[in-house]
Amino acid sequence: MEYRIESDSMGEMQVPVDALYGASTARAVANFPISGRTLPRPFIRALGVIKRAAAETNLDLGRLSDEIASAISRAADRVIAGEFDAHFVVDVFQTGSGTSTNMNANEVIAHIAQASDHVKVHPNDHVNMGQSSNDVIPTATHISVKDDIEHRVVPALIVLRDALSQKALSFQEILKSGRTHLQDAVPITLGQEFSSYAWQVEEAIRRLMRAANEAGSLALGGTAVGTGVNTHPDFARIAIARIAQQSGLELRESQNHVAAQASPDALVDVSGSFRSVAIALMKIANDLRWMSSGPTAGLGELQLPAVQPGSSIMPGKINPVIAESLLMVCVQIVGNDATVAAAAQYSNFELHTMWPLLADRLLDSAHLLASAVINFTQQLVDGITVNEERCEQLLLHNASIATILAPSLGYDRVANLVHEANATGQQMMYKIPDRPDAYRVGDQIIPKSWLIGSHL
Repeated sequence: MEYRIESDSMGEMQVPVDALYGASTARAVANFPISGRTLPRPFIRALGVIKRAAAETNLDLGRLSDEIASAISRAADRVIAGEFDAHFVVDVFQTGSGTSTNMNANEVIAHIAQASDHVKVHPNDHVNMGQSSNDVIPTATHISVKDDIEHRVVPALIVLRDALSQKALSFQEILKSGRTHLQDAVPITLGQEFSSYAWQVEEAIRRLMRAANEAGSLALGGTAVGTGVNTHPDFARIAIARIAQQSGLELRESQNHVAAQASPDALVDVSGSFRSVAIALMKIANDLRWMSSGPTAGLGELQLPAVQPGSSIMPGKINPVIAESLLMVCVQIVGNDATVAAAAQYSNFELHTMWPLLADRLLDSAHLLASAVINFTQQLVDGITVNEERCEQLLLHNASIATILAPSLGYDRVANLVHEANATGQQMMYKIPDRPDAYRVGDQIIPKSWLIGSHL
């Protein structure tokens, strides 16, 4: 590899000749050969958004010339568009403030601006004007995570919610056995079950949007320790308003910059919301696996789309692989939340010192959730069909149906009927010819509506 020589405040460094970054980034690459994993695209995009807004704001405040500010803004636009992601090379596991990644952005933008506009642009004095890594990196984390929630995760969950709601409507008349503790319970409709899944997703969306709103509070303008030293008093207000206008996100300046840089509390809340979504999805995916189990030795109430052979040794076997894929994603998100919770404890005095790890794990959760939920909806939920005959067979032999007789016969007498039915295997409920709206339980005629109950 051919190199050029560049300098930073610590001296000279060899930099790959084609690299758009400089000595500070090259030093970080040498210092942190850890994982080979760099911060993801949404984070790089957010850095570009911040640098563009900062340059334009410093122009408004008379701190940058139009020539330099315009060159930085145009270069930042290209970073936002993703033209130079290959030049963002610093490992996730680096300085806890993310200084190396911030300098990576400063150097890349300065190099692009100089090459394109033939104007001298300094990465610290110009691109980083009015900023510190200590407020830029938290701000980029908040912006990228909020943007992913609102434009990727929530839209994916809305698609899933609507698909589940459509299935609930289609299945609203299909009566089946309820189950508690994995044991037979009083009847429920399949539509009611799917309605509950849709509601869980709706609640997950609400929780995520609340957490995303909290993430809209930004640290930008606090500089090194949150006091605003070396920053124009109006910089934060103007720059954040500009970012909000350009991004379409609802953003605001933090009411306490020291706290915003010293503790990632809002992001802990976001991570907890991701975990909550994951656990809700695990319940839904596992229920569908159970209801489709078999087809002969399991419940067999549902048929999931067959997307691939299920076994390398058992011909014809079909497994719920899409559900299992989602479950693995959910387990990873729970693990990411544990990482975030542990990392968030490393906030000492005026700076949190694990910002890059927080950003990486939160954006990983957002990416995995959005991708897996869309896949689960399209490849599994949309194609679910029902074995109505099997649902009815299990229902008619469900001794818990006798619960409907308890108000008239009393708990103890009905308990004896249930024990007898379970011991003998006798059918508890019978269809009535020409009466699809009613069943016979014991010697009583029970309207189907009584079995369904009153809650949708």
